[in-house]
Amino acid sequence: MEVSPFTKTVVAAVQNLYPQKLADSSFDNTGLLLEAPCRQNYSKNSVLLTIDLTTAVASEAITRKDSIIIAYHPIIFRPLKSLTSRNSQQATLLRLAQEGVSVYCPHTAVDAVPGGLNDWLADIVTGKETESQISLSNRSLIKPIPDCPIGFDGAGYGRIVRFHTPVSLKTVLERISNGLNATNGLSVAVPQGITGASKSKISISSIGICAGSGGSLLNGLDVDLLFTGELSHHEALAAIEGGKVVITAGHSNTERIFLRSRMRPLLLEKIRQEINQKSTIGASSVNNVNFSVDISKSDRDPYDIVRLCDEDWK
Repeated sequence: MEVSPFTKTVVAAVQNLYPQKLADSSFDNTGLLLEAPCRQNYSKNSVLLTIDLTTAVASEAITRKDSIIIAYHPIIFRPLKSLTSRNSQQATLLRLAQEGVSVYCPHTAVDAVPGGLNDWLADIVTGKETESQISLSNRSLIKPIPDCPIGFDGAGYGRIVRFHTPVSLKTVLERISNGLNATNGLSVAVPQGITGASKSKISISSIGICAGSGGSLLNGLDVDLLFTGELSHHEALAAIEGGKVVITAGHSNTERIFLRSRMRPLLLEKIRQEINQKSTIGASSVNNVNFSVDISKSDRDPYDIVRLCDEDWK
């Protein structure tokens, strides 16, 4: 029982872009989490990108006859003691295996690489991603990774941006809203005592950044603002009591647009390079193959902002 040659090529491409050694193995579970046997003349040479591998995303991949799903978040995070259809996660894995769809999860390796998810968020807050004029700044790592693979020097978790000239909180919020397409708004906490219009004028010289859930990584940073997907109530309270501003955008909302703007074009290029390289040495079974890399249409943040005046709730 072998996986398809195309699936092997995709896995090699992802590992070249986001080496597994860069993932935080102290808690994370990354890599090829489901190696599904190839169904001859059935699966297409196609990849589906998603943040979360939900039942809906799995059904989408099966309908599309994809060879492999690249799911940013690991579908297997804690050890499994059984595989049954009574559990939705396990049922998803069983269905995908039956249909010949493999699953690869890169997670914190994507956060850590230079030019990865956290650098993309840093590009947003400096204006590089959304504006013609950017704010000059210095960028550093919160938690560097020692002994990085060759070509990945400067990898690490989290980012700190320090502006050469301070910017207003309103400017930072506008950049994040535009960069993340945050049409439902952002959660913002400011130190108590700052009220009214003075909130938007708060001067920001430094920002600590962590995609997803940033509580443990951002705790104790000497910065003016913390930008992450989510913090607990007590983490946010401690931050504003310490004089910091907090911006949270929703856990997966700090991650999802990255798939389209950065990961998809990089993966398309790297898969083609892998195919060409194997063809050159006569080792490719997917020479001159047509393939696709697409973003899931079913993947979404679990939360909606409900306004009772909206048509759906009348």
